[in-house]
Amino acid sequence: MEMRTNRAWLGLIVLVLPTLIVAMDMTALLLALPKLSADLGASSVEQLWISDGYGLVVAGLVITAGTLGDRIGRRRVLLAGGAAFAVLSVVAAFAVDPLMLIIVRALLGVAGATLTPSTLALITNMFRDERERGKAISIWATCQFTGGALGPVLAGLLLQHFWWGSVFLIAVPPMVILLAAGPFLLPEFRSDRAGRLDPASVALSMAAVLLMVYGFKQLAIEGRPVVPSVALVVGALLGAVFVRRQLRMETPLLDLRLFRSRPFTAVIVGLIFAGMAMAGTGLLVTQYLQNVLGHSPAAAAMLFAPMGLGVAAGTMTAPALARRMKPATAISGGLAVSALGSLLLAAVHGQGALPLIMVGITVLALGTGPLFALGTGLVVGSVPPERAGSAASMSETGNYLGGSLGFAVLGVLAAVVYRDGTDGTSDSLAGAVAAAHHLPASQAAPLLHTARAAFTTSLHVTGFVAAALFAGLAALTLIMRPASSQSATEPAPAPEPETV
Repeated sequence: MEMRTNRAWLGLIVLVLPTLIVAMDMTALLLALPKLSADLGASSVEQLWISDGYGLVVAGLVITAGTLGDRIGRRRVLLAGGAAFAVLSVVAAFAVDPLMLIIVRALLGVAGATLTPSTLALITNMFRDERERGKAISIWATCQFTGGALGPVLAGLLLQHFWWGSVFLIAVPPMVILLAAGPFLLPEFRSDRAGRLDPASVALSMAAVLLMVYGFKQLAIEGRPVVPSVALVVGALLGAVFVRRQLRMETPLLDLRLFRSRPFTAVIVGLIFAGMAMAGTGLLVTQYLQNVLGHSPAAAAMLFAPMGLGVAAGTMTAPALARRMKPATAISGGLAVSALGSLLLAAVHGQGALPLIMVGITVLALGTGPLFALGTGLVVGSVPPERAGSAASMSETGNYLGGSLGFAVLGVLAAVVYRDGTDGTSDSLAGAVAAAHHLPASQAAPLLHTARAAFTTSLHVTGFVAAALFAGLAALTLIMRPASSQSATEPAPAPEPETV
């Protein structure tokens, strides 16, 4: 028994490696974008696709991958995805133009979609004791969300000494470890009762997500809104067809009936919009540290580290909070704390900017911990073990869709505010900084002053929007909490989310 327990914990170490890498890969390019843009000549639109194309594909395919793992084997899907991720990371590191990198990033998203639901679902097989399972899920959540926050930190350190492609190569060693140790430490699991793969549902979900995010981005970029508006409408219609199809299927790709549970719905909505707020603020803060305050990539990486540490502290302390108060109260209180941290970012200005930024991102990240740790336990505990992969994929869809929307919607909102502040004379702050290097000092100084002031305003707007999102989620969690609660770190054996 003790040997089996030790093997499970060793297996958990192997599982958190791909969890870390997939999360880091979504945010690692934040600090690499200026160098990448200069070397590849990427436009602002291409930069956005390079940043969020990966997350969009993960969000669109993670449900399919979770169901696939339930049917043909979770370990098999995990190892296949790990091998593909390692190979594609090498290809991305040596991309020669923006289009190639966009395509490879999308393929990385396909591989990444197979990894995260398989890791979380395997935890439910490896840890039968409810208390140990709750602890393992908290560790998993800590690694995932810390990885997302620390991606820019490690990327900044690498960029100080290597070229931008090095941020992709960091994925290779962990994947090699997964492939070497996985067959010995991880169990295999498949179920004949898992949901069937439905190509029509896969196509509908992918098309709906991609069209709607494309529409949001292009509405703010293009002068003529006809094409983006059509994309939004078509995406919404395809989403409605997808929902209708899932509700009519006996074994749907996405079990939308789970949304009849008020707390389950609150968690999924919370994961989406909290991820959106964190990704948007992270995008703005990392660029502010480099191009407004003038820090090097390595220095900016270290200054951004408190965001990752805040997420780690929040997720690791969440189970202890759940033992002292209702999970809904812990989640709601944490989101209120995140709202306060976001408001600090809206006050950034002048010489006191750096301390406000560091405190703001730390407080913001700390408050999200209970949602990420306890909410994930609730989602996985809402279904029987044979459907754990599908449930895990639903949680992951919320996470990655939220991050992608943060880059797309908040990133575009910030770009609109920035261009308005520069009277349309500058497309991006990175572009203004690059242009200033080729101008006389008398022309460069006013250009940089205007660009940095406009970017600071866009950071303020993003901070206010993030604060509003977190405050709204805090209220939603309290309103939709269950009548009676059970620790979210102790997943229920039966598929009845209301009892969690």
